[in-house]
Amino acid sequence: MTKLQFHLYLLAKIPISYLAGVRLESLKKEECQTKVKLSWFSQNPFNSMFWAVQGMAAEFSTGIMCAEKIRKSKQKISMLVTEQDAEFTKKATGKIIFKCNQGRDIDNAIQQAIETGEGVELMLFSTGINEMGEIVSKFSFKWSFKVKN
Repeated sequence: MTKLQFHLYLLAKIPISYLAGVRLESLKKEECQTKVKLSWFSQNPFNSMFWAVQGMAAEFSTGIMCAEKIRKSKQKISMLVTEQDAEFTKKATGKIIFKCNQGRDIDNAIQQAIETGEGVELMLFSTGINEMGEIVSKFSFKWSFKVKN
């Protein structure tokens, strides 16, 4: 998936995230990074980024990698977030990068779902880091994968 394809997908399917400024920074085999910048549209009343905007960027850093790996498997596999948790440690201002580096774990979960035909759950983590290198938030998403019949 290219940056352009991702941005067009957001615009067509999840326009609120596109309008909030969620963007793909990089997508590699083992890691995905998304970014979002504080703006009028993404702010909260406390002059920092609204938690839900951070959540969208964090979820995409995990979900884009999952979707791309499913596409490459050439299997029909459903994916769904079944649980989510977050921790906020610092006001999110400026540009925030969300990073998930669990590509190998995703590969293993998808392969297990294909081999067993059973649903497989996997906890993925995304960390939000500001321009000073400080952690502003940590998210976890439990993804469920199941081969469609």
